Amino acid sequence: MATIIIRGLEEAVKTRLRLRAARHGRSMEEEARQILKTGLATEGGGQANLAESIRRHVEPIGGAELTLPRREAIRRPPSLDK
Repeated sequence: MATIIIRGLEEAVKTRLRLRAARHGRSMEEEARQILKTGLATEGGGQANLAESIRRHVEPIGGAELTLPRREAIRRPPSLDK
């Protein structure tokens, strides 16, 4: 595996990384790896699929079951005749 050193990181950014890592139960190094991996995986893939994006955000917390409403019949378009 490769090693990377990041110089000149603002203290506020480091603090946010430390807090985020603690929330996820990871080291700062592992959190930075995950951020890079996720950021690069979604980069350049064309337009993002909204459903997949939502799924990626909801999956870690157990997902969500949604009931879809029943579809209604298509209504007739209005008549533009006078």
